Amino acid sequence: MKAYKSAATAAVTVLAVALTATACGGDSETSGDGPTTRADARDLPKLPTYTVARNVDIDSPTLQKAQAAGKLVIGAKNDQPFLGFEDETGKRSGFDIEIAKMVAADLGFPADKIEFKTVDTGVREEAISDGEVDLYVGTYTMNDERRKKVGFAGPYYMAGADLLIRKDDRTIAGPFSLQGKKVCSAKGSTALREIKKPEYNTTTVETAKYTECVRLLLESEVDAVTTDDAILKGYAAQHPDQLKVVGRPFTEEPYGIGMAKGDKALRDAVSDAIVAHDENGDYKMAYDATLGLSGSHYVGPPMVLRP
Repeated sequence: MKAYKSAATAAVTVLAVALTATACGGDSETSGDGPTTRADARDLPKLPTYTVARNVDIDSPTLQKAQAAGKLVIGAKNDQPFLGFEDETGKRSGFDIEIAKMVAADLGFPADKIEFKTVDTGVREEAISDGEVDLYVGTYTMNDERRKKVGFAGPYYMAGADLLIRKDDRTIAGPFSLQGKKVCSAKGSTALREIKKPEYNTTTVETAKYTECVRLLLESEVDAVTTDDAILKGYAAQHPDQLKVVGRPFTEEPYGIGMAKGDKALRDAVSDAIVAHDENGDYKMAYDATLGLSGSHYVGPPMVLRP
């Protein structure tokens, strides 16, 4: 297992280095000047620059705590290529990371004042409600069950559950062809809850991280991995000769930014930031330079909900 993780990390590090080069300073925050270590770097899309707001005054306990601490703690994933990935040097890259940076900038925090904290799928609500993170940006589907414990701003992206399979597999064409097969997903994921429904008649395997599912798929220990299509495309791009995405999403997964339940002022401010960065072009620019490189076609963000 450790050998696999090292190999996978090395493979994705090449992608991550090619995608981002973080820099910061002054009134504006350069999230990345694009790849600078490859000969074809000039041909890849560039990341946007985010202007950091000054003298932000919002009646939010969470934001006031972060301002007093001089940093904004943001929960994220670290093993999802093109979405939320951390390389061996500790540098983070991906679409979710850029969403986090643009929101943080509007709240008055440049990238060097963000503390990213890796929080796995199964413990996200606890990390937010216990105050371990101020915000959570990590392929986090907004749904009624989670709203009982945490608050959400957004959505900022609409994904859908799909299937990752071995490239030579001709037996799986969608969720209803999984009868008698073994499917892996992360504990606490909405895709896992969906695929456990009796109509799919499949055996499920639960892991802490999706990378463990991908390892099991590559080793033929499971027949498919299920989670959001945006995540799966990153893994398929990482193993293009071995894996593919079926390409038939069977759920809707609106990604939101998690925060303490009841902090309406912060929720409104984060929602305003999502809208503003869509309107000024930052959102599409960030998408093209991250998630767009996985093969995902650009679709603008869904309408922000303001309950």
